[in-house]
Amino acid sequence: MNILQNISLKPYNTFGITARARYFIEINSEEELREALILKGYPPAFVLSGGSNVLLTGDLNTLVLHINIKGIGIVREDDSQVVIKVMAGENWHQLVLWTLEQDYGGLENLSLIPGNTGTAPIQNIGAYGVEIKDVFESCTAMEVNSGMLKTFSAAECDFGYRDSYFKKEGKGRYIITSVNLRLSRTNHRLNTTYGAIKAELQAKGCANPGIRDVSEAVIAIRQGKLPDPKVLGNSGSFFKNPVVSGPDYQRLTEEYPEAPIYRVSDNEWKVPAGWLIEQCGFKGKRFGDAGVHSRQALVLVNYGQATGRELLELARKIKDTVFQRFGVEIEPEVNIIGKEF
Repeated sequence: MNILQNISLKPYNTFGITARARYFIEINSEEELREALILKGYPPAFVLSGGSNVLLTGDLNTLVLHINIKGIGIVREDDSQVVIKVMAGENWHQLVLWTLEQDYGGLENLSLIPGNTGTAPIQNIGAYGVEIKDVFESCTAMEVNSGMLKTFSAAECDFGYRDSYFKKEGKGRYIITSVNLRLSRTNHRLNTTYGAIKAELQAKGCANPGIRDVSEAVIAIRQGKLPDPKVLGNSGSFFKNPVVSGPDYQRLTEEYPEAPIYRVSDNEWKVPAGWLIEQCGFKGKRFGDAGVHSRQALVLVNYGQATGRELLELARKIKDTVFQRFGVEIEPEVNIIGKEF
């Protein structure tokens, strides 16, 4: 195990923030992770995976553990389904492409989501009507204090909207090392209910789409409105879509009848955060090297030399402005490291 010092984390976060780690270890196996967790004489550990859902607001005076455990295998299969085990360091989009090559269905709507597989359940990643919980069977995680491995079922993960047990009671207690996903082998059930997917498939003249067609449609949609982190630093959607209840829904629909609000339960409605931000005039605005993307107001971008603190200040300004105008709280989807939001 190689312990590095004073390592730049710029290559390890999709915002491209310049920050440094006091100590840094590349973790390539569960055994290496267990050994790293019991090291003596080092600061507390901070786990970093694909770096696609974090905003670093300064240097980390910690022992950074970069989870890079690789591997994909079949746990079991029958004529209709397959359960695959994916190690935490596998790139998510490359995993999706692998499943398509095997003709396994279930992940096609989640194409081109940045990050690694180990963090996908933590966030309960989702897009275009599908969330990871829809195909999730279990995950294995290492308890930080004991180094013991524990298997979590879907119910134990307590999935919610961009939420899970690992962001609540389990936060800081466990490190996910592998994920088991249940996918279809035949009779794939496609989810093309989102208008953008329907429109993209129609534009391609695809009347009877398969899982590859849906994936290609999702990739085209995402590439059309989301910047490539390799070109323009970003972490995808920065804010969650807020959910409002009856009184707030009534007020908003009366004051803003054009608002694209949609029902998620009997007494809950989701308001697109991107619409709220755009109405406040932030879309395409730039504040030094920190800005809001010109095609998607949910996405904060680093034009080159923005610091994490500058992006955090912009996020706070957006949050305050949205609340002042609409009376709706928006919360970050991105994990902010080093400062409170």
